[in-house]
Amino acid sequence: MNTEVEFHIRNNYPWSKLPATVKQQLGNSAKEYEKCVFNFSVKNQLRYKGNLGEFRTVKRDEKKYYEDLIKYSQDHLLLYPYHLSDIMVKGLRITPFSFYLRMMHDIMAGEKSYDSLPNFTAADCLRLLGIGRNQYIDIMNQCRSSKPSLNRAGSFHKFFRRRPIKDLLPTKPVEEVIVEPWWIVQAGYVTEDDIKAVSVSEKNVIDKIIDIGPQLAGTCDYYIVHKLYTKGLIYMEVPIEDDDCIIVPPLEGFVMNRVQGDYFETLLYKIFVSIDEHTTVAELSNVLQIDLHLVKNAVSMYCRLGFARRKGQDLDPEALHPSWQDAPQYNTKKNVQEELLLIDWSSTSQETKLPSTENLASMTSDNNSLDEAEVTSATETPSITSSSGHSKRIAFLFDSTLTAFLMMGNLSPGLKSHAVTMFEVGKLSDESLDSFLTELDRVPLDSVAEGEAQRYFEHAVTLKNTITFLRYNKSISPDPDQYSGGLGIDLLRCESLLGLEPATCSRVLQKNYELLVSMAPLSHEIRPVSSCIPQHIGPAIPEVNSVWFKLYLYNLIGSGPPTLLLVKGTRLRYLPPMFQDFDRLLITTWGHDPGIVATSNALLTINDALAHSAVLIQGHGLFTDGQTACVPFPLYGMEERGWSVVPTGKFSRDNMHLHSTVKKLAQHLDLQHSCGYITMIKTGKADPRLLALQNNSFVRSSEGLADIKEDDVEEAVVESNPVVAMPDAPPSASGDSSSIKTITKHSLSLPVTSPMGDSGVYHGGGTFRGGGIINREMEADWVLLNLYFGVPLFDDAVNKEVCTRIAKHELCRRESLGNLLHSSRKLSLQLLHFIAEQQDQPVVPDLPNADLPLSSNSQNNSLSLPHPTNNLLFDGIKLMRWDTR
Repeated sequence: MNTEVEFHIRNNYPWSKLPATVKQQLGNSAKEYEKCVFNFSVKNQLRYKGNLGEFRTVKRDEKKYYEDLIKYSQDHLLLYPYHLSDIMVKGLRITPFSFYLRMMHDIMAGEKSYDSLPNFTAADCLRLLGIGRNQYIDIMNQCRSSKPSLNRAGSFHKFFRRRPIKDLLPTKPVEEVIVEPWWIVQAGYVTEDDIKAVSVSEKNVIDKIIDIGPQLAGTCDYYIVHKLYTKGLIYMEVPIEDDDCIIVPPLEGFVMNRVQGDYFETLLYKIFVSIDEHTTVAELSNVLQIDLHLVKNAVSMYCRLGFARRKGQDLDPEALHPSWQDAPQYNTKKNVQEELLLIDWSSTSQETKLPSTENLASMTSDNNSLDEAEVTSATETPSITSSSGHSKRIAFLFDSTLTAFLMMGNLSPGLKSHAVTMFEVGKLSDESLDSFLTELDRVPLDSVAEGEAQRYFEHAVTLKNTITFLRYNKSISPDPDQYSGGLGIDLLRCESLLGLEPATCSRVLQKNYELLVSMAPLSHEIRPVSSCIPQHIGPAIPEVNSVWFKLYLYNLIGSGPPTLLLVKGTRLRYLPPMFQDFDRLLITTWGHDPGIVATSNALLTINDALAHSAVLIQGHGLFTDGQTACVPFPLYGMEERGWSVVPTGKFSRDNMHLHSTVKKLAQHLDLQHSCGYITMIKTGKADPRLLALQNNSFVRSSEGLADIKEDDVEEAVVESNPVVAMPDAPPSASGDSSSIKTITKHSLSLPVTSPMGDSGVYHGGGTFRGGGIINREMEADWVLLNLYFGVPLFDDAVNKEVCTRIAKHELCRRESLGNLLHSSRKLSLQLLHFIAEQQDQPVVPDLPNADLPLSSNSQNNSLSLPHPTNNLLFDGIKLMRWDTR
């Protein structure tokens, strides 16, 4: 259905008031519009009454309409329409239990996988039927099992016969189904035969509900209510008021199957990432610009499934029926309260806080950064929480890679529920971080694992240190006077934020957060959040987290490994000569993270990927995987004037920040008011620029080295490497690529330098760099690979260094954030200008697959990065266009 037509149906436009353009899309047929109204109403489970007046011309029979609605919902595995319970239960006698029972029977009869159930539908089936993944598999195995049979001769033989699925399914809801005392009990479809089959006490409760009206569940006998509910004689209404606030604890009982993309599921995920316990339902509706009634339906569903609860509106225990004292959920709350009363807070305040304090102190003392007052402030969480519970917070943005590490690593018994919450809800609020940090503390620091498993442990430990550093730390408050005790922190998943419309996402962030901080690196498969208010320490725009930024840096700095960007549809008959000397290549398909591929298998992999995507090819290792080193920033020694005061010292692996490429990056990019790290790579082939200085007449005494200029270096490179065509002008600071020339694939041969000690490797000697003599061999071996903005989580040492520098350089102060905003805008404009220069024509983003459900998330993702229209080559010095002819 066309989105424009859907908009007018949603807003109850009759045919007579439709714009002419919409009527034309419908073929000027009123009947076609009525069919669209009917289909939309059924798919969105709308009530018959109150819909369009013209709707009745399509379906005059109200009962038939609801029967069609139920059939569609069951066939498409939608959630039970609880908001229509008065019709479904009282009118059609279709209870949630019978609804899901038929749904489960149908998918089992069709021998479908359990994963075919959408997430929320599977969770509701588990709640009512008690059928989860294991139970589903067990039932499917039983219905296929063999049974012995007596033949005519009187002997037993076995044959395979399907057992009826109906016999294996439950006959009533599970005994442990939760009923909250503040829910409202409504009478269902009750016949005289039903009254004869119930006890006197059950009959009295039914009579009370019918005669007086709906009753609070807490005022009735808990066991009677539970029995009547399992018999289907009553149903539960979960009331949500405008001023209710909702708490979303770590998820329990959630089933991770698949996302279907229907209207209500999309709404549930939108509200999940937007809701917090300080925002009322009415305020949430206003922020999301969604009808209040729909928001209430979604919040009611959360509470019904046990994924959320109302805040601070529990009924007085004295007003409850005495039988509720034995209710499972009431006993759980009572036990938690008793445990809290028995805790010795005098000892707990020290024992429970000291680990985080020590972690923070060790993080800072090792790097000589934070003072004692700043560390002490991080421990004053209880008083700060109570006094500034409604203040804005810091949002730490992460992607699904982090949740995958937490879920797959088997790191801690209670960590999985938090990881599921981070992935499905898309948010872990500050109120849940105490228990989350407790689980992270249980991850062994000295664990030894192999391969990917070790990465899981490292990410968990680094995440804990990052949260401890950011949370309630006055040294990173934008305004120390306003937030004297620091700010709380919420963890937000970028993909969940992308599920919101851009304007809605902006309103949510502005309402709740003072500062956004991204993890690094973010996956290339997502579009990072762009925000000016609140300020964002991370990628300024999505293009910064893409292949385009790599090429921009290579062109700007003139340093990087041999790189070739191929447009979609290109076909390679053989690897270009510039890559044939490498044993390992770094292959990046468009919109995905890179991977290292052996050169022997690369050609087939590249051509397969080029059939559906643009591909970036880079040399990574001459004989094995290349070595990488990270340079955290802000860089030490940077003054207000940038690199006018250059730190002295000799370049080495431990002093990578003294590399000329790093210094040049600091001249062109604002590395003083942001944080992140620069990745340098040692491929085994030296930098052509530095090789040229030694191969030619530019190796001179240290007294004369100060006269070396950029033009001299380029001339030397041309002399030592005549097969490389040099542009006429060096790259400008703005990334101007107007000087890019076209070369052919026959000019891609670069001199091979062996790391094994032949003439291509140089020992000793020195070149001029900012007034110091450094080791040319080591510096020439290292080139720029990439630059990432944000707080790194992949390495504990780099993470601690970046956190230390954030505090020391006061990056979160408003003055620094103002400078960051200015430099981010400048970088964004230069990068977008660079990308535009590489395009011969406007690029239309790929349309989403018509077979997939269209959601706001897919709409946002469809606004993908501009695809290249020219093949581009970086030969280690200049960016050029590559002609495949």
